[in-house]
Amino acid sequence: MSAISQSRSLNFFVFFLSCSLQFILGFSDDSSGASDAVKPKGKISTVAIIVIVLVVVSLFIFGLFKLWQKKKREEQYARLLKLFEEDDELEVELGLRE
Repeated sequence: MSAISQSRSLNFFVFFLSCSLQFILGFSDDSSGASDAVKPKGKISTVAIIVIVLVVVSLFIFGLFKLWQKKKREEQYARLLKLFEEDDELEVELGLRE
C-alpha cells in the first residue's frame, strides 16, 4: 500500500471518528443546566468508552483482514508450487527428463 493511500485511509478514519463523536454528542441531554456537576464527567467517560470500543473493533477487523490476506497468499503460493510439481512429473512420464 502506498504512502498516499495510507494517508487517505487515515484521514478518512479520523474524519469518520470525529463525525461519529459529533453525532453521539448531539444526542446528549444538556437541558439540566449547571446544577448537576457530575453529568459532564459521565458524558466524557461514555464518549471515551465508545471511542475505545470503536478503535478496538477497527483494529480487530484490520487484523482479520491481514490474516485473510496472508492465508490467501499462502494458498496461491501452494497452488503455484503444485502446478510446477505436476509439470515435472509430466515431463518424467513423457521421458523428456529423468
